[in-house]
Amino acid sequence: MNLIDIAKETLQIEIEALKRLHSRIDGNFLDAVALIEHTKGKLIITGVGKSGLVGAKMAATFASTGTSSFFLHPTEALHGDLGMIGKEDTLLAISNSGESEELTKILPHIKRFEIPLIGMTGNKDSSLGRYADVWLDISVEKEACPLNTAPTASTTLTMALGDALAVALMQKRGFRKEDFASFHPGGSLGKKLFVKVKDLMRTENLPIIDDKTPLKEAIVVMSEGKLGNVLITNSSGQLTALLSDGDLRRALMQEDFSMDEPAFTYATKDPKRYHNTELLASEALEIIENARIQLLPITTQHDEIVGVLHIHDLVNAGIKST
Repeated sequence: MNLIDIAKETLQIEIEALKRLHSRIDGNFLDAVALIEHTKGKLIITGVGKSGLVGAKMAATFASTGTSSFFLHPTEALHGDLGMIGKEDTLLAISNSGESEELTKILPHIKRFEIPLIGMTGNKDSSLGRYADVWLDISVEKEACPLNTAPTASTTLTMALGDALAVALMQKRGFRKEDFASFHPGGSLGKKLFVKVKDLMRTENLPIIDDKTPLKEAIVVMSEGKLGNVLITNSSGQLTALLSDGDLRRALMQEDFSMDEPAFTYATKDPKRYHNTELLASEALEIIENARIQLLPITTQHDEIVGVLHIHDLVNAGIKST
């Protein structure tokens, strides 16, 4: 059998395991969702080995989708961390065999404190299966491993079942993308929903000149400003024009071009600007892209310059348009 065939067979075994899981989702799943939903404390997930790795991922998924959760290794629980589990918490324990030694040792203590227990195991008659208040079946007919020993199909199935629980709870709680973003302020969605113009605009050392400034001086200001643009104001300090490097190149093509002429002569009059610093940065990027400009001046209602927003700053911050 070649490697392509091996890969396909591995995937097919795992697909079949997921299909069987799909067919046996029943009232136990609903009981588990209800138990987690009504937990006043935290959902604590535990497991050993590969089950522990899957459990840690599940805890992260729950925590980022509105269910307060963390992972606790059963060995650490035996050596003092059992106190991290409170009476208002719920424990979700994962063990394919249901007989993992480190895990089974903490089960009597969990029941002694009357802490609700969801058991994910492939053996309902195992220690974990018997102790569990709710049993979720993670049995597989065989692992994708050719020796039928290394956790492969079983870990895929367990992770998928954890995702199903998390998604069901999101639906029950009416979890919105705004809620998700609040848990991921550094992610692309968080940036899209929370980063505003005021957070990214430049307000210091802006390249500003008045409308009488000669072009040769404006070029120096443009170079020092490193924005490829110069903002031009009138005698009242109001934005009236913007000289870009594109404007400068076009000016060089004119027969009557003169470096002594005011930069205002060659600048774009009444340029695009925006007043609301509370505007989402993603919406500002859309304005910039639609106008095909690089720099968006931010002004007061009276056109006094308060800052600028450059497309490079938005891109570098990971902002994407809506």
